[in-house]
Amino acid sequence: MTPGRRARIRPAFFWGGRNLPWWIAGTSMVATTFAADTPLLVTELVANYGVSGNWLWWNGLIGGMITTFFFARLWRRANILTDVALIELRYGTGPAARFLRGFKAVYLGVLLNSVIIAWVNIALGKLLMGFFEVPPQHLGWYYLLAMLLVGVYSGLSGLLGVAMTDFVQFITAMLGTVVLAFLVVNSEKIGGLAGLKAALPAQTFQFWPQIDFSGEGLLQTSQVLVISGATFLSYIGFQWWASWYPGAEPGGGGYVAQRMMSTPREKDALKATLLFQVMHYAVRPLPWILVGLASVVLYPELPEKEKGLGYVFAMRDFLPDGWRGLLLAAFLAAYMSTISTQLNWGSSYLIHDLYQRFVHPQASERQLVLFSRLSTLVLIVCAWGVTTQMQTLEGAFRFMVNAGAGLGAVLMLRWYWWRINAWSELSATFAPLIAYSVALFAWKWDDTSAFFLSIGFTTLVWLLITFLTRPVPMAQLRIFCQQVAPTGFWHPVWRDLGQAPPVAQTGGLLGASLGALLMAFGALFTAGALLF
Repeated sequence: MTPGRRARIRPAFFWGGRNLPWWIAGTSMVATTFAADTPLLVTELVANYGVSGNWLWWNGLIGGMITTFFFARLWRRANILTDVALIELRYGTGPAARFLRGFKAVYLGVLLNSVIIAWVNIALGKLLMGFFEVPPQHLGWYYLLAMLLVGVYSGLSGLLGVAMTDFVQFITAMLGTVVLAFLVVNSEKIGGLAGLKAALPAQTFQFWPQIDFSGEGLLQTSQVLVISGATFLSYIGFQWWASWYPGAEPGGGGYVAQRMMSTPREKDALKATLLFQVMHYAVRPLPWILVGLASVVLYPELPEKEKGLGYVFAMRDFLPDGWRGLLLAAFLAAYMSTISTQLNWGSSYLIHDLYQRFVHPQASERQLVLFSRLSTLVLIVCAWGVTTQMQTLEGAFRFMVNAGAGLGAVLMLRWYWWRINAWSELSATFAPLIAYSVALFAWKWDDTSAFFLSIGFTTLVWLLITFLTRPVPMAQLRIFCQQVAPTGFWHPVWRDLGQAPPVAQTGGLLGASLGALLMAFGALFTAGALLF
């Protein structure tokens, strides 16, 4: 059956037939996060803060390994179409759960999804300006055309087609970035790794930042990242579990959960997620980091907010014609991969969690798939509008991290504690938006202080709401337990079922998570030690 024919069947359209090989599903996760924006963001961080600036996102590997071993199997057992559909499986169909499901379908599928697509568009714009000298005032039309072209094949093929093209596009993009790093570093202007190390301060190459316990926030000195103790603590101790971020959701979610649920077995979901974590954090960034460091030497005149352009200029100036065309094609492929996934993911929310659930429950399969393609157009228009308002890639990243600070704990605990209810998740969704906005705009706090306030305020709010509201009805908790077989604090439910709870393997799962974490970070730091 071709991808186009499978797309006419709704579960296959969003699940790929639930038969994706684990290596295809895992590579598709990596490819989705390998958009044109990612090398530019890494270049921006490296140019401004040194290699250790990447801790802004490297900390996500901690939560990623927890997600792999503690949650991937649970997502596969849930047997749902989207991660938002988990809400009614877990909390029932009461007013709070229904509102939460509809709200998150729009909030995640349209609003935050538009922000994600917008920053990918911003990177595409830098590529077009650097390569083709497209005037900034004309970029909007290029964004719209590019999204429409991707929307056509995304809407026709569904997840199977998206995942298969992701695999090819990722291989192409990785090959191109490795070649670029080799050519730039070994160019006459750089003089190899020895020349690169001679041209920059030694601290620039450190994988660990310098920590100043008397300072605040991010401090830059001669291309060296110096951060306050509080900021580093937020990276290592809080951000990975507290903040919702696409591709690094605490406990899984979004397109990562979609790929988990598209695999045939639980062990395949685990292997796919593990492959994603290792490739995403330990393998893929190294060639980007090399080019980012070289760009500091090659293009020192670039302003701080435009440092990401150094990657584009390196492509333009150091690749021979054939390779330049290949890498440009690779970047366009990466752009298409991410946008197609975001459109497929967002439309899955709008069709399954909004339209079919609340607007037209009796819609035919043909109507559902047709509406999903129409919803793709809505997403394109919304993302186009957001793109015109976005300033920097790093700024967008920080907004995403802080806007969900404190929500992550609920997203993880809902699998392991029976007392969490829909009101818990609702309050944890709104509280950080309120706290962060007040701290940043009314009180003029820095990002780190606002982040900690958001976590503390959100945690206090959702805990109070949880104990002030009724638990999920026992009948619904029984359904969830029988389907997902969770471990943890579910003893009242298992007792009501008259069954012994599943044997918890917490020690083994923690050991596996820690071992995999050390393996991935060890590979990354070993490669860094060999290079620098």
